Amino acid sequence: MENCDCLSINVEASKKKCNKNSTFSLLASLTKAIQKNMKVHFIAIGGSAMHNLAIALKIKGFNVTGSDDEIFDPAKGRLAKYGILPQDIGWHPEKITSDLDAVILGMHAREDNPELLKAKELNLKIYSYPEYLYEQSKDKIRVVVGGSHGKTTITSMIIHVLQHHHIDCDYMVGAQLEGFEVMVRLSDTAKMMIIEGDEYLTSPIDRRPKFHVYQPTIGIISGIAWDHINVFPTFENYVQQFEIFAKMIPQDGQLIYCQEDTELRKLGEKITNTTCMPYGIHPYFIDDGVTYLKTDSQPVPLQIFGKHNLMNINAARLACNALGLNDTQFYEAIATFKGASKRLELVAKNAECAVYKDFAHSPSKLKATINAVREQYPNRKLVACMELHTFSSLTEEFLQQYKHAMDEADTAIVYYSPAAVQHKKLPPISPDMIFKAFQREDLLIFNDSNELKNSLLNMDWHHSVLLLMSSGNFDGINLNEFGEKIVLLPA
Repeated sequence: MENCDCLSINVEASKKKCNKNSTFSLLASLTKAIQKNMKVHFIAIGGSAMHNLAIALKIKGFNVTGSDDEIFDPAKGRLAKYGILPQDIGWHPEKITSDLDAVILGMHAREDNPELLKAKELNLKIYSYPEYLYEQSKDKIRVVVGGSHGKTTITSMIIHVLQHHHIDCDYMVGAQLEGFEVMVRLSDTAKMMIIEGDEYLTSPIDRRPKFHVYQPTIGIISGIAWDHINVFPTFENYVQQFEIFAKMIPQDGQLIYCQEDTELRKLGEKITNTTCMPYGIHPYFIDDGVTYLKTDSQPVPLQIFGKHNLMNINAARLACNALGLNDTQFYEAIATFKGASKRLELVAKNAECAVYKDFAHSPSKLKATINAVREQYPNRKLVACMELHTFSSLTEEFLQQYKHAMDEADTAIVYYSPAAVQHKKLPPISPDMIFKAFQREDLLIFNDSNELKNSLLNMDWHHSVLLLMSSGNFDGINLNEFGEKIVLLPA
């Protein structure tokens, strides 16, 4: 393959050299034998990232066990498939024994978790899942994708392009991708690892942001929009975490950042320890509902759309360039990228109506997603429905950030669950608070899931688009089944 320098590491050459090296083969065999005896226990194995890591280690040959006080599908079914679903729900200190090689602690567990206390008592090695991913990748090139939005999509794009060109890579990404069984891969062969770098806390006993733990070789920051106010009480404190991340990149690495973001432009001016690569919106045009990339040769048709995705594409392109791929190779692969799960994912469509679901929940994500659909379908009625679901979005203080966030939609709907507010131990919020925060006179507000469904089912969906946005599921709505119902309604 051409131009695959990989920051001065020639992957193909290294691979050929290793294949010819009998000593390496012997070491690889010994490593596999050791791994079969490695015993790792997961505290809170049912989490999205945790269960994927558990399965990845099982595939790698580790002896994996785990516990949790609640496990839901899809994690439950996937853990069962690999034979590592706990037999009994709950915490079981007796599972923590001195012969464990490592204990991996999930964010869902608390500091007084009985299994964690037992692990400390036995002086076992306790890792958060970010620490363990770093441990498994510390000798590899680590591409870490950070930012308040776009992390999953950019990470997915890079992985997709590398896989398309048969380049061996490890990865961790926070959404299901078509053609991928597990969203964490850990191998002894890959020379690089692509990691989605969340800024949220590492574990109940480690208050560092996750993306600091990964120690990036190549770092990407997609944008900065204040989130997680329960952890970062001020905007300045939040921005500081990204500056720390950027300064961790080594001199021979790269910082790739979005120059459309005011805060990132300021940050880029401060970074002198490494090469900075700013990016913006990739040149494009839309023809008959399809977005095309403008390139030096021929236009490249995409299966995704939206200006935020066009920025994500440029970030992924620069990362792939740093890993040795040229633009021609990148464009060939990105044309086949269908998007990550719940990232402007098409649920159902017919000639008159299309239904999309998206993970958008913060104000900036909400605006970007609505604007993307409006641009792609300029002549259709756009019904945007979002759920206030996260800790930040359910607080009166943060609600003010949503001012005019849904103005581009023809019909704007906000759903919230009083039970979710209570579960998060937050002060109650009211429809009046939400109405004043969004500052839209015709805003529709629901706090009953069945009423929301009935209202949507009774709308006229002639020449329309429905956009469902949430990090949850509107209190138990199966979004795929519901989308199919909408498009089957008589026009």
